Amino acid sequence: MNYEERIEKLRELIKESKRIVFFGGAGVSTESGVKDYRSEDGLYHTVKEYGVNPERILSHNFFISNPETFYDFYRKYFLQENIKPNDAHYALAKLEKKGKLTAVITQNIDYLHQTAGSKNVLELHGTSRIHYCMSCKTLYPVEKIKNERVPKCDKCGDIIRPKVTLYEEALDEVTVDTAIDHIYASDLLIIGGTSLAVYPAAAYLRYYKGKNIVLINKSETAFDGKATLIFRESIGKVLSDATKE
Repeated sequence: MNYEERIEKLRELIKESKRIVFFGGAGVSTESGVKDYRSEDGLYHTVKEYGVNPERILSHNFFISNPETFYDFYRKYFLQENIKPNDAHYALAKLEKKGKLTAVITQNIDYLHQTAGSKNVLELHGTSRIHYCMSCKTLYPVEKIKNERVPKCDKCGDIIRPKVTLYEEALDEVTVDTAIDHIYASDLLIIGGTSLAVYPAAAYLRYYKGKNIVLINKSETAFDGKATLIFRESIGKVLSDATKE
């Protein structure tokens, strides 16, 4: 099928469905100017100035032993200003408002889905919007993170950390269980902007029991053979075109 035929088919699937779940990754936000991780232009292949792979920088042990380097990297690549939602974020918020989309399950930490208007967003890897003391759990505004080389708690002096799940850390159990429940109960699963190479998050898709899977990703994934429709085009364009009235 050509693009228009696939878009028309996606419109039909959306119209017929009552419990759509969207499962997304870094590719959802690249059209907003946020770097992804594993593509040729992603963080893991382009960031060389620290002398260590960014994947290691984003680990629990590295954060504990090298908080200054971690925060320099974190501020530069995860606290970017003027990053705004793109057409994909707005299209998903539109589907939720119409009562079609029951949940956005995201591996991103950038809060762009909520900024676009989505209400039920399950952030598997946490969020860069929340920072707290590791000891007393006092919350701190992002301004403190931006202004201190290694932000420390004003009350107890311990290090402040972002509420993101680093490598070597477990995902939040409540968020995971809720995401699995939504996937299991959905009648249409749309997967977008993810290589499905990050586990355990990608493994949750096996709980989907519906008939139709729509995959929107620029490169091949392990789920391609199970997809009803595959789009290699811009995720913003695909979702925007599919939700036009």
